[in-house]
Amino acid sequence: MEQLHAHEVLHMMEGNSYTESSLKEAIIQKFGKEQHFYACSAEDMDVDQLIIFLKNKGKFKSTEEEGFTVDISKVCNH
Repeated sequence: MEQLHAHEVLHMMEGNSYTESSLKEAIIQKFGKEQHFYACSAEDMDVDQLIIFLKNKGKFKSTEEEGFTVDISKVCNH
């Protein structure tokens, strides 16, 4: 299976609020449980590894509700 770029998940998140659990469910629902992802500095990440990677890279921002959304200003465009 071909890996997808993490941008696919970040763009899916736009305008939505998630907890880590609900984000994992949304990723699996949209891309499948076995899908792996890559980014500029990592590859072959499963869903759990991807969420940790994105969180550690500062790609999420808190929302007024419980949870977080994508910080679109931190998404590179290549």
